[in-house]
Amino acid sequence: MYKRAALAAVAAVVVIGAAGCGASSSSGGGQASKPSTANAPEVSPAGDIPDNQAYVAYAPPAGGFTVKVPEGWSRRLAGGAVVFTDKLNAIRVETKAAKVPLTARDARQTELPKLESSVSGFRPGTVTTVARNAGTAVRITYLAKAKSDPVTGKTGQDAVERYVFFHNGKDVILTLSGPKGADNVDPWRIVTDSVTWSR
Repeated sequence: MYKRAALAAVAAVVVIGAAGCGASSSSGGGQASKPSTANAPEVSPAGDIPDNQAYVAYAPPAGGFTVKVPEGWSRRLAGGAVVFTDKLNAIRVETKAAKVPLTARDARQTELPKLESSVSGFRPGTVTTVARNAGTAVRITYLAKAKSDPVTGKTGQDAVERYVFFHNGKDVILTLSGPKGADNVDPWRIVTDSVTWSR
């Protein structure tokens, strides 16, 4: 009789202990499955130009102006323009003769149709007049098809800002592009505010 009671007591202790271990294991396992994000590095969207980016002045040989561009970006000639690129972003600098300053109204009537026929994946945005250090400029925004990824072959969309400045019978055109969704408001402002006339 006493032997049977003793065995029952031992069995009860074993069951209670196993239940406690199971609860502890389940609780501990739940905590371990949650990844810690407290020390995870901040991830910027693709195409964001760093806040600490340095800029250098670029002066075209016969341009009559200077403009600041991000230091370290590659430079190439393309169809009479100079293009600075780094990864997913680009700045195109070009000039052309002009008799009068471009207006927002003229840009809607003449520039938008040209862009629509020449830019792959063109989707119009806004046409406005903006003030910059070098004077008033017409800003045209639009979306364009981005270059395909060399690894995946996928293509996205670029957000483009095109600024047209006028000075002494010449248009200076800055076309700034990067992935849609990238936050390059400040870098693009630095570039467009940096235009300085030398003659």
